Amino acid sequence: MARAYIGLGGNIGDTRQILTDAVVCLAQFPSISINARSCFYISAPVEATGGDYINNVISIDTNLEPIPLLRVCQTVEQHFGRERPYEKAPRTLDIDLLIYENISHNTPELILPHPRLTERMFVLLPLLEIESEIELPNHGKLKNKLPDLSWQKIEKLANKYCPNSIGANKSH
Repeated sequence: MARAYIGLGGNIGDTRQILTDAVVCLAQFPSISINARSCFYISAPVEATGGDYINNVISIDTNLEPIPLLRVCQTVEQHFGRERPYEKAPRTLDIDLLIYENISHNTPELILPHPRLTERMFVLLPLLEIESEIELPNHGKLKNKLPDLSWQKIEKLANKYCPNSIGANKSH
């Protein structure tokens, strides 16, 4: 089994419910086991249009190789009405394969680790919430990247499972 991290996000519709349901859909695949799920975070679009995005990250164990796992993620996106009218368009659901073990993969279809992983607070904060000491080759500890992204405003959305914690919910 391989450990992978998947980012989910969206900004059209009832995004919290869509993200919750998408994780349930992924868990229905016998080749995927959900290990951990971060809280939801809300942030303004980065280099994209539309309203604020809600994002979270999950950790999975899978016996799928990276490309078949990507295809599963794309199938779930389509199930929730994902359309791609233009690059970085608003969306009901976006699912990105962020990290797959320590594998580096670079094809037109998939780049691993995700090429903008270290540039997006909405990816790093939820990822670090579920795996605080994660490291990547050529990047070191990902938590050391947070100060470089302090200009990106983000807020953890509170609910009964994810209370806001002082100092951890606004613009890191």
